[in-house]
Amino acid sequence: MPLLKAKLALHQLSPGQVLKVIATDAGSVRDFPAYTEVSDHELLHTFSDDQHFIYWIRRGKDA
Repeated sequence: MPLLKAKLALHQLSPGQVLKVIATDAGSVRDFPAYTEVSDHELLHTFSDDQHFIYWIRRGKDA
């Protein structure tokens, strides 16, 4: 679900803007890097603590 919500949010941004995603789903650790590898978006940074997985994604030109 976090990836789907992030995709929808990225479509609302202009190219070059950055989206910060905070997820609790451990599966997001594999989902977000895999998605940005096959999309025009750039995964800028990831961070995790005991409860959250945080991602900063720059929107690409082709969303």
